[in-house]
Order: sequence, then C-alpha cells, then structure tokens
Amino acid sequence: MSLELAMISPHTPRICHKDKVAAFQQPLVDAMVKTADLIESLHPDVIVLVSCHWQSSFTHYVDATPRHKGVLTAVECPDIITDVHYDFQGHPELAQELVESGKSAGLKVESINDETYMWDYGTVVPLRYLVKGDIPIVDLSVCQAASLEETTKWGAVMAQVFQETQLRVVFIASGALAHNLRRGPEFWPNITEQALDREFCSYLVKGDTESAAEMLPSYVRAAGVEAGGRHVAMLLGVLQGNFAGRLHGYGPSSGSGNPVLTMQPVGATIS
Repeated sequence: MSLELAMISPHTPRICHKDKVAAFQQPLVDAMVKTADLIESLHPDVIVLVSCHWQSSFTHYVDATPRHKGVLTAVECPDIITDVHYDFQGHPELAQELVESGKSAGLKVESINDETYMWDYGTVVPLRYLVKGDIPIVDLSVCQAASLEETTKWGAVMAQVFQETQLRVVFIASGALAHNLRRGPEFWPNITEQALDREFCSYLVKGDTESAAEMLPSYVRAAGVEAGGRHVAMLLGVLQGNFAGRLHGYGPSSGSGNPVLTMQPVGATIS
C-alpha cells in the first residue's frame, strides 16, 4: 500500500522503564504513549526502524531475521538498561526487498539473518512504547561511511519500495536532534541548539522537506545532531510526496534535544 506514518522518536535510556521515568521526561513518555495509539489506529503491517545506536562502519545493514528475541543489557549504560527482554516478529520478505532495491541503486546494502544478533537500546526503547500487539519489525543501521546525500538516497530507495508494496508501513527514525552530551540527564541543549531544533521541526511539521534537507548539513555541524544526522537524512529520503506533521513533545536528556514528531501523508488525519 504505502507509507502510512513516519516519525522521529526518542530512545533516551532513562525512559526504558516506565516506573522509573523522571518527572522532567514524563511529557516525552506521554507523547510516545499517545503516538502508540495513533500507530495502532493505522493497523500497520510492518514497522521499519533506523537506530542511531546501530552504527555500522561501511555497509547499510537490514535485519532480515524472522524473529527478534533477546535480553538487552546496554553496553553504554548497563546500570540503567539491564536484563530487558524483547520479542518481536521480523519481516524477512520486506527486508530482502529493501536490500535488493538498495543494491540495484548502487548502494552498499546487506541483510543479516542471525538470531544471536542483539538489538541496541535505540531499537528496543522506542518499541517498548510505540508498539501494541505483535507488529513485525525491520531494523536498519546508520552507516558511518555514508554521507548525508547517500543516506537520503537510501531513504528514497526505501520510499519506492513502500509505494509498491501491499503492506501498510510505519517508518521510525530513532534518535535525538541536538546531541552535545553533558553529565546530568535534566540538562537541555543550549539556547542556540534548541532554536535550531525548533526550526528544523517546524519545517517537518509544515511538510517542507526541501527546506529541512537544505538546512540539515549546517544544522548537523552546529548542533551536533546524533549520528551525524543520518537517521534524519534517511527519514527525509523516505518522505516522498506531500506530508504534514505534528510535534507531540520535545524534551531533554543530558544536553540532547528529543522530539516526538509524526508525519502523515497530506489528506490523512493528523492526530
């Protein structure tokens, strides 16, 4: 069918456990819970998620494993995320279609099918909030050797696959915007970085992906956008056609700026 919804989602470790969320991050969680209702209302057949914490060196990886099951203790913060069980269906058919389309476009894309591969918290944390039921998941890496231009092209390749599939697709870019980290989870980005985050989000809300794409390279440098902005570049590539969005929430985590922002095709109900 098509891309039904795309979004930017936080994955800050301190929201992993609902019963341990600090008051200053509760609005982020509330926004994610509301977005879960929106996703459920769309009855998606599959969620495709790119995680800033699956940082591959030279290759764009697509997880084609039929079932994603494991126990996560996060390498970066094992005191915060420990012994977190997850179990989700995969969608090998769509994953392989994405890989073949990427290769046909001249990109270095490979699939993995390995039940021992452990998901990162950039994948697990948002799914704990955003997924109700057993929706199949296709997980994607961000490739550090890929430029923003190449990453946007990879997103556009995926957009074509989504347009041609019979599946109803939700795309999630899991990561922060401004990302100059500081010790202290309550810290916001500085005032300049917050202003840049707001401007970038405003373009997405208006559906002005052209301006967002023009802003992205200098924005990445000025605000230290997470993963060099690659998750956002992929999102911009995926957003082919007319979209409009809504910023449901924006909050801090150790100096980073974390939006909950959804985009739907123009004509769809924006919730």
